[in-house]
Amino acid sequence: MVQIKKDAKFNPDADLVLYEGDCLELLSDVPDEFVKLVVTSPPYNLGKTYETKMDMKEYLKGQRKVIKECVRILDKKGSICWQIGNYVDNGEIIPLDIALYPIFESLGLHLRNRIIWHFGHGLHASKRFSGRYEVILWFTKDDDYTFNLDPVRVPQKYPGKKHFKGKNKGKLSCNPKGKNPSDIWEIPNVKSNHVEKTIHPCQFPVELIERLVLSMTNEGDWVFDPFMGVGTTAIASLIHGRRAMGAEVMPEYIQTTKERVNQAEKGDLRIRPMERNIYDPNNPNYIPPKFAEINKPSKKYND
Repeated sequence: MVQIKKDAKFNPDADLVLYEGDCLELLSDVPDEFVKLVVTSPPYNLGKTYETKMDMKEYLKGQRKVIKECVRILDKKGSICWQIGNYVDNGEIIPLDIALYPIFESLGLHLRNRIIWHFGHGLHASKRFSGRYEVILWFTKDDDYTFNLDPVRVPQKYPGKKHFKGKNKGKLSCNPKGKNPSDIWEIPNVKSNHVEKTIHPCQFPVELIERLVLSMTNEGDWVFDPFMGVGTTAIASLIHGRRAMGAEVMPEYIQTTKERVNQAEKGDLRIRPMERNIYDPNNPNYIPPKFAEINKPSKKYND
């Protein structure tokens, strides 16, 4: 069993900081340029149990306060990934990534990708096409940023394909380590029969955050989530030797996060493996859920 050092308030010597309360309160204690990655899925202003629905201008004003503080604590080589969907009002949608982009731009960040997260299940619409995607806006603070492609490569479609002419004739025409996953990610969302399902109504899957953590941080780096929910960012970070920090206002979500982390410490937390493909009845090779284990980081701070 791997036990990590936890704290309920900011502590640079902890492995996990889980703050119960407003993220701005936690952010006020975090030093400048302390974290390598900020990744979150903020409230969408839909009036869920964990948020108060407000005028869109007020919502964007509140988001700006949080984003500005996240930029302050971000390492020069760090990234911010803001995973967002649509605000829906009387059947009309407002793409929140478009509404939020000017905030990030005004704070001097650089948009590297607008990643489309596609999933196969969700609410069915009757007066418009059913929504089956959300967006991850990936920003960096500088042009010199951490990006590790090899840990997140996916299998080549034609792994044995070779050049048939020219100076490279007979050599592999693709990277044997795999291909770049591109900016369209097909990953199942967490519904009732998902192995990771908890009490949260809008939980995102561990593998979605794993891909961001592995590609945008190194071992021992800090990952921050201002809207922690049930701790998916923490799980994805801790099992890959990173440190995690976040805030959550809902006590029941804090408790669920603690339970999930405790399971991961014991090696009993079941998650969907990154290497499992979307189910194809014509190719039903099944990769079962795996047990996630915390990998305690060997390094203390960002490189």
